[in-house]
Amino acid sequence: MIVWQDSWYEPHDGFRMLHIYLPDWYYDSSERLPVMYFFDGHNLFTDTHATYGRSWRFSQFLLRWEKPMIVVGLECSHEGDERLSEYNPYDRRWGQRTVHGIGEKTVQWVEREVKPAIDHRFRTWPHREATGIAGSDLGGLLALYAVCCHNRTFGKAAAISSGLRFCERHLLRDLKTSRVSPDSRVYISWGEHEAGRLYIDQDHFDPYYDSAEARATHLVADELESRGATTMVHYQKGGRHQESDWERQTPTFMEFLWLDRRTSQRV
Repeated sequence: MIVWQDSWYEPHDGFRMLHIYLPDWYYDSSERLPVMYFFDGHNLFTDTHATYGRSWRFSQFLLRWEKPMIVVGLECSHEGDERLSEYNPYDRRWGQRTVHGIGEKTVQWVEREVKPAIDHRFRTWPHREATGIAGSDLGGLLALYAVCCHNRTFGKAAAISSGLRFCERHLLRDLKTSRVSPDSRVYISWGEHEAGRLYIDQDHFDPYYDSAEARATHLVADELESRGATTMVHYQKGGRHQESDWERQTPTFMEFLWLDRRTSQRV
């Protein structure tokens, strides 16, 4: 079942809708559950709410998945450049304008406002090992930033199609001064059609290593692994920047984050 709850987002002086998935048997049980937070949560569960009319259909996946959990979709602003600002931890040029990133404030909002409210209202396991965060596009970037720089709260992250090549230096700088617990698990992916510049002749390149996005992703994953974290780097052949392709990755990253206890993987 999906329930909805408003949360006040102070940086832009407005409410943000929370789309909250609960197992259908939730109110007939006393079981505590882990929680995963997703940016762009309006795109997560139903096509009706999705920006482009196509969701991840995540509730359908959860209905047949073996691990019960609560999933909280965090809706973004739909006004002007506010999403670009809210989900970017760094200032960035966007066309002819510079967008001031307040992603740090957004992560603080999840950490200090949303998560305590969810833990109070629902039966959760509140500790970091049972708390994940995820997203795609800038939501993926912010999820990665959260697990790197707020690791005391988020023990798992899925960063999907996050455009790391545009800010790898900033993220690596922050990561090098952050405490990352060795039990952290981080999934990072990109698609074939969003890989950016190639660094070798197109007839001979390895798409897993020889594009701008691939190299940025491996640099960040290597730094995480040097701290003892477990990572999964995933290249989606034919992958495009859209919900239907991200939906196809769902079983892969969910199993890795929540069920799979093997060592780091590069696939």
